[in-house]
Amino acid sequence: MKPVAAREPSVVTFDGDIDAWNDFVAPADGSTFCHLAEWREIMADVLGHEPIYKLILGEDGEWQGTLPLVRVRSRIFGHYLISMPFLNYGGPIGSREARMRLTTEAVAVAQRHGVDLLELRARQPVPADLKLSDRKITVLLELPTEAEALWREGFNGKLRSQIRRPQKEGMEVRFGLEQVDAFYEVFARNMRDLGTPVLPRKLFERMAAVFPDLVVVGTVYWRETPVAAGWGFKWRDEYEMTWASALREYSRMAPNMLLYWSFMERMIQQGTRVFNFGRCTPGGGTHRFKAQWGGVDTPLPWAQWAPGVVGSTPSPERPLFKVATAAWGRMPLGLANRLGPFLARQLP
Repeated sequence: MKPVAAREPSVVTFDGDIDAWNDFVAPADGSTFCHLAEWREIMADVLGHEPIYKLILGEDGEWQGTLPLVRVRSRIFGHYLISMPFLNYGGPIGSREARMRLTTEAVAVAQRHGVDLLELRARQPVPADLKLSDRKITVLLELPTEAEALWREGFNGKLRSQIRRPQKEGMEVRFGLEQVDAFYEVFARNMRDLGTPVLPRKLFERMAAVFPDLVVVGTVYWRETPVAAGWGFKWRDEYEMTWASALREYSRMAPNMLLYWSFMERMIQQGTRVFNFGRCTPGGGTHRFKAQWGGVDTPLPWAQWAPGVVGSTPSPERPLFKVATAAWGRMPLGLANRLGPFLARQLP
């Protein structure tokens, strides 16, 4: 009698219960808030993208791995399959074998749809023979158990002086989901000044409604005027500052310094152990700002596959984007806020 060969785990497209997906994601090694199932509807409803969520099931139906994929199509910017668009993480999670299978499946999906680029924004290296992007890093700062220890032992005198400056000007920081409108007011204006299309207001409203226990948003006020704001997500013992903005006309008072310090202070009070500054380009101005706080540069090992020469998603470093950025930065704010969300929806 011949032995019965064990069946291979099956890769299926997820279209089931959100809780089942999240129950697997929550304890999984390498998982992030970007892996949660609720992003599927946000990507589809708010941004108009096509989610293609994959999972691996064992013979007994046991979940072995998951991979959220989102297809972003644009006549202007190209055709992409990303895990996850506009976020920093989202690659395959699960056992090593499951992650390998899911990566192979992602390449197959990319081939079937004829995308220009597949990008798996994994937090850990993907176990597959794919190109590794080095264009983005993050900065991670370990937080002590007391804010005073970070202030006295983690910061030098210059940094403390820069934080005190906006405090002496009478600036204050307010936290809470009621700060969504104030955040977006600062964020949209700053994006226009940077020459970048702003993400839709509806996106932030939906994130606040769907992830009320994960979203942390704060605004710096000067005389009741919002002048700087930050938005991010708390996951396990880490907080990521996903978006942060400050208005240029108040830069001499350094509201962004008070913003970051206040977020760190609040996260320490809540028992957070790592402050993630979010992605940046190595050596750029944003990287230098983040590095001054004493964190450690950490690579973002994004894995890529492309059928042609496309090596990245649309980037401000491209010559065409530099021209467009200069023009966008001179656009009236009202017009930029009307056109920006339409264009931003097409950016991965």
